[in-house]
Formats: sequence, structure tokens, C-alpha cells
Amino acid sequence: MSAPTALEQAPPVQRRRVTQRRTLVAVLLVLSLAVAARMWLVAPVLVASDSMAPTLEEGSLALVLKPDPGAHRVSAGTTVVFPHPEDGSTTIKRVIATGGQTVELRDALLFVDGQEVPEPFVDHSRIDGTWFGPAVVPPGHVFLMGDNRGASVDSRHFGTIPAEELEATVLWPWR
Repeated sequence: MSAPTALEQAPPVQRRRVTQRRTLVAVLLVLSLAVAARMWLVAPVLVASDSMAPTLEEGSLALVLKPDPGAHRVSAGTTVVFPHPEDGSTTIKRVIATGGQTVELRDALLFVDGQEVPEPFVDHSRIDGTWFGPAVVPPGHVFLMGDNRGASVDSRHFGTIPAEELEATVLWPWR
């Protein structure tokens, strides 16, 4: 049998205080990590419009990864968060094309660099007759559109966005 530790030899009241202090330190550490993760890593974002329906419905929450996506290369198909160029509001759209690519909508069908892009998340019957472009995306910029093309104010209206202005990428929609 081993000798009792100093804590085991201490009176019950002192042992309780030590245990309470350890518990408090552990709780504070967990809360600090949660706050840090919320501030710098992941966060929920409320979807404020129906421009990304049916992928993200108005009023739903999206979990976003906050490290600056502009610092690494985003690719077409990635859903991103950025400040709207007109009012600075938090906006969510899909990256359609990146610097140097050509974007075009022909009767609601998306073409990038002359090739049709399959978009199973877009209801083409609701946007039949929509035409845009062709437009070339400047280097270092992205062309963004909502999945609900008929209700989306996007790069067709406000132009391309510098990639460094992207604030986060959507990890998971919550419905």
C-alpha cells in the first residue's frame, strides 16, 4: 500500500476546496476555448434571404469556418460568406468562377469557360429565360451567385468580389 498524498491527508473541507478550484479552472478553460473557437474558427450564421434556396433556406443557420478563405484558394462550388458590397451586411453565395474564368448564363444554364456546369441544386424551371454574359472574372476575384437565381442579387448585379474580402466558408447548413 502506498503512502497517502498531501491532499488525501488534508481535512475534508480543504479537499473540497481544492476539488472545487480544479473544477472551476477546468470549466473556465473549456469556456475560454469555446469563446476562442467561436471568435476565430467556426460560427453560426443566420441566412437572411431566400437567395440560396433550396440549399440554405431563409431563417436557417449555416455553420461557417472563419479562417480567411481569401488567404487560400477557393474553388468553384464553395459556398462563402462576405460583406455585401452595397451595405456591408453578411451575405452567403456560391463561388461560380475564379480569376481568369469566363462566366455565362444561357437560358438559365451556367457555362464556365464555354463548358456547361451541372447544378443539381438549382431549379432551372424557375429561372427559364435567364441570360447573362459572357463576363471574364479578373485575377484575384470571384464571381458569386445564389442558388435561387431568380431571387438572388449577386455578381450579375454588383460585379465580382476580391477574394480577400471573403470572410468564411459554409461548412454545414442547419435546417
